[in-house]
Amino acid sequence: MLETKNQLVRGLNLIAAISIVIGNVIGTGVFLKARVMTCNVGTPKMVLLVYVVAGLLSLAGALSYAELAAMMPKAGGEYVFMREAYGRPWGFLFGWMSFFIGKAGSQAALGVQFALFLNIMIGGSLAGDFFSTTVLGHPVPFGKLQLVALLAILIVTGINCLAVKVSGSVATVLSGIKIALVLLVGIGAFLFARSADWSHLLMANLGGTCEGVNAAARFGFGGFIAAMLGALWAYDGWNNVTLVAGEVQNPGRNLPRALIGGTILIMGLYLLANVAYFYALSPTEIASISTKSSVATEVAKQFLGPLAISFIAAALLSSTFGTLHTSILTGARVPYAMARDGLFLRSLSRVSPRTHVPTGALIVQAVWACILIVAFSSSFDTLTDYAIFGLWIFYGLVTAAVFILRRKMPEADRPYRAWGYPVVPLLFLMATALILGTTLLGARVDFTDAVTRLLHGQFLSGLGVLVRNPPIAGIGLIALGLPVYWLWEQRAKGQG
Repeated sequence: MLETKNQLVRGLNLIAAISIVIGNVIGTGVFLKARVMTCNVGTPKMVLLVYVVAGLLSLAGALSYAELAAMMPKAGGEYVFMREAYGRPWGFLFGWMSFFIGKAGSQAALGVQFALFLNIMIGGSLAGDFFSTTVLGHPVPFGKLQLVALLAILIVTGINCLAVKVSGSVATVLSGIKIALVLLVGIGAFLFARSADWSHLLMANLGGTCEGVNAAARFGFGGFIAAMLGALWAYDGWNNVTLVAGEVQNPGRNLPRALIGGTILIMGLYLLANVAYFYALSPTEIASISTKSSVATEVAKQFLGPLAISFIAAALLSSTFGTLHTSILTGARVPYAMARDGLFLRSLSRVSPRTHVPTGALIVQAVWACILIVAFSSSFDTLTDYAIFGLWIFYGLVTAAVFILRRKMPEADRPYRAWGYPVVPLLFLMATALILGTTLLGARVDFTDAVTRLLHGQFLSGLGVLVRNPPIAGIGLIALGLPVYWLWEQRAKGQG
């Protein structure tokens, strides 16, 4: 097909596509999660087992997504899969969650994390607020940290307004740095850790302080599920390369290779890092690490001494910047694809005639992320908790689309067919149902309390309980998209 000034171009090669998978997935989890997971499941063997199970679950999802991406290599990825399998309303609901909360909320959180890690590196010079106010009981501070976070969003958006080939090259460099940092911590621990001992891997956490870890999330089934959620958070993002499927070269071959190869590589890096952590420190020592530090920092102190704090802060800083870059790159393709279908502002369907990227969608995404930074910089955990439950609903629906589209579009060209079909997609769906069901089960008390308050006329109090519960709020955010979709369609019919 001939390229025109108004088309995206396939400027991402296989290495760039794999780098987007790695860049989206490897963030701070590999440096931070071992402490909490040790408290959750008690032993190194169980922590490693959880990482293997979560990795295989992510791989099962990647195998299913690979069929859909190779079959429909278009900008917007999951949005396109939802639209084709379930219709326009469900495509809109995915785009609604992804743009307004999932992607922009994640980018805003990453911007603030970048500023926090930079502040640690330069000795706290970014502390302090220019001013602080309260809106509806919610604190809204603004200072140097928020300013740096805003600048990070704007700078990375500017990079992504260049040709997609440039963005892909930047993603490759940043992902290479991430891999090198994980390897450096892991290999450094194996070679130089002072208290290293292989017997640590056979020990259990006995009396670790487990600061900030809920007692209900220690040991047993509750602990295993809590650890799984932590590991799945560390693996989250493997699916985002599908959002730029319209810009990947030879998509029928490269998209499956990027999804599957990238996920396997990440699993190997995570296992290497965690084996190194437990080789360097005992499970009890890891469980007793303060929330003000990290496992990676304490392990690095064994061979870097005082420099470890600055080194790990720099590692977290660069890792966060890389994740922010790939998130902005991929996230803008959802509103672009929606706009092309008439489900978002038409102006966002245009691409730059010079760089062939959707600059309008990138700019609107950056503006919304900056608004979220100003409004929610003190409470991103709540914001992202709202999004993650809703997005996992869509992970399940997209995987189920493999079954639906094989029946609905049996003659469609499928350069890659999901390995292990139908067993592998079914396993992913079963695990997704277990995760969602367990999370909802934990929310049942708040839901009952909210309904009781509403029935007794305590409307504000009842709504407050619902809003503060992430699973219920996540479902509510999805449901809120339905009237928005209806209004948008009525507007489109009126203009037609």
